Amino acid sequence: MARVPVRRSARSAAAPAAPSEGLDLVLDRSSPVPLYYQLARQLETAIERGALASGSLLGNEAKLAARLGLSRPTVRQAIQTLVDKGLLVRRRGVGTQIVHSRFKRPLELSSLYDDLEKAGQNPTTRVRHNALEPAPPEAAAALGIAEGSGVHRLERLRLTHGRPVAALCNYIPEGLLDVDTVRLEATGLYRMMRAAGITLHSARQSVGARSATPPEAELLDEPVGAALLTMQRTAYDDTGRPVEYGSHVYRAARYAFEFQLLVRP
Repeated sequence: MARVPVRRSARSAAAPAAPSEGLDLVLDRSSPVPLYYQLARQLETAIERGALASGSLLGNEAKLAARLGLSRPTVRQAIQTLVDKGLLVRRRGVGTQIVHSRFKRPLELSSLYDDLEKAGQNPTTRVRHNALEPAPPEAAAALGIAEGSGVHRLERLRLTHGRPVAALCNYIPEGLLDVDTVRLEATGLYRMMRAAGITLHSARQSVGARSATPPEAELLDEPVGAALLTMQRTAYDDTGRPVEYGSHVYRAARYAFEFQLLVRP
């Protein structure tokens, strides 16, 4: 008995589209900027803005070359540029995989939430603890209050594109601000302060590094002992009053502080 061939629909036969196929990539062939560099910059921007999600595959190199009218060596050079920057990784038997770049934050008196939002990083916040407690020695000293005085202790997990970036612990003097948990998860702490009429003026800050403890590693989705950046900051309002003390840890793989250095005249 003759077999009747089964025809599969185009939908079931086709492989799922690669994320890069949905990008609007435009190359200017009249520009002196090399085509491989133009492509690399557009792919880098898409990664940083989350249009190419971390962990997804870039897609077939030959298809990308054909779609853009480029040679395969040109596309390969663009991909290698991003591999060298740590934005892409080649995995044997898997393909070229996307990883998130590190967010570079300028050292200025600004909110992490505002900086991430401005950079298109889609920040979200998970409040892990919000309670009025006696001030521990370090927080009391930073805020200029007696040890044991009332402070709001806030513990939050800051995420971008659904992945953790930093664990934040902040102390706010009692009576200074209505630290509502719902609002804390919807916006940044400094934005709440500004809305309450508090004018932030200056801060004292120290930056360091250490290895992740087991609880921190679990919270930040890192292996135990992974590199973390640390930051302690005391912020002051325009009257010189301390209004906030924070002790934060950041994933070094996804976060960096950026300095601008000037020569003294």
